[in-house]
Amino acid sequence: MSHVFHSGETALQAAAGSRERLAEVGPRVIREEMPEQHRTFFASLPLVVVAAADPAGQPCVGMLAGPPGFVQAPDGRHLRIAGLPVPDDPLDALLTPGARFGLLGIEAHTRRRNRANGRVGERTASGLLLEVEQSFGNCPKYIQPRRAVFDPGRPSHAPVDEKYGLSDAERAWIRGADTFFIASAHPEDNGDPANGVDVSHRGGPPGFITVDGDTLGIDDFAGNNYFNTLGNLLLNPRAGLLFTDFTRGGLLHLDVDARILPGAPRRLMLRVTKVRHRPAALPLRWETAAD
Repeated sequence: MSHVFHSGETALQAAAGSRERLAEVGPRVIREEMPEQHRTFFASLPLVVVAAADPAGQPCVGMLAGPPGFVQAPDGRHLRIAGLPVPDDPLDALLTPGARFGLLGIEAHTRRRNRANGRVGERTASGLLLEVEQSFGNCPKYIQPRRAVFDPGRPSHAPVDEKYGLSDAERAWIRGADTFFIASAHPEDNGDPANGVDVSHRGGPPGFITVDGDTLGIDDFAGNNYFNTLGNLLLNPRAGLLFTDFTRGGLLHLDVDARILPGAPRRLMLRVTKVRHRPAALPLRWETAAD
């Protein structure tokens, strides 16, 4: 039987007092296919944020970029992406036919974001065909306004730095960040679309992430109360984080172990277990946008 929410999500919804409302509205807001406005939105973007998980259940998140139109939605159930992760992208080995994926389209300067979850249908030398099983929008809270522009002239493919702990420069990067992305995954792949891989945006003023050695902390601010991320983490405490260098186009991928601390607000503690820094990874530049 297919569900809109899984047991981890419903447990947190019940604790927050939103379970009864979401049991009613969930099937209306989380659809089995993309509405026309989502299909048009994805086709207008120069990037999408994509997540997948390895066979051990470790989620990973990255970005795919191209000129607007590199993502197309031929119908409500499919996304076609004209492009693949490069070999040094941890997503490259994970986006294979049948793999679960989570995808976020975000346009920060308009604060629009829409999500799609499902499975990889096909992978060819030129790109991916994704089979969408869940489609839903997100509220515009905590998005920092900046415009992403595809720029194929930007240098890329700088040497990758891979290690098991953060450097001082990386800690400073994270302390100064106003945006990151978090990937999570349900531990059981039983074919139920609710038991999938998810990727979510987190944002706030610089300093909203605390850094203590190799442990990051963030308050879980109120959002849509779906608890897609925390619901997964309740069942599978591993997550993947992605930080973007909006000046130089670099990406910082982190594997973390997560703990959810109760309170008002809840607090998420993320212990870094692996680091992959990919300087100049993206053919993108960002322009300041009015708030």
